[in-house]
Amino acid sequence: MIFGIGTDLCDAGRMKKSLTRQSFVNHVFSPQEQDQLNTLHGKHRAESAAANFAAKEAFLKAAGTGLGGFALPELAVLRRESGAPFFALTGTASAWAAANGLTVHVSLSHEAGLASAVVILEQQEMDQNR
Repeated sequence: MIFGIGTDLCDAGRMKKSLTRQSFVNHVFSPQEQDQLNTLHGKHRAESAAANFAAKEAFLKAAGTGLGGFALPELAVLRRESGAPFFALTGTASAWAAANGLTVHVSLSHEAGLASAVVILEQQEMDQNR
């Protein structure tokens, strides 16, 4: 069953400027995300960071918590070897997702300086006889 759906857009040009401030990078991105972003350069780095940021915002919308729900680095958006994105939740975000029986689905895209993300939180059917 669908627990929540969220979507968001992020401007890659604005993200490129923000990435020059290490305090911003540490506040928003997990160490694993930073490692992945550091393998990219120029336009690709800004677009990927913008897509990750949009995914985090979309997650918070789907969760219904707003910006104060979880620390942004707890919502790490990583890439599989195939390039497919996935969330690697940690801390309170991981505990919350587990307590609610949630599976997180994410789709990312970027074009013409904009990055977008869609997040679906799928809740496993709970046994009503417990």
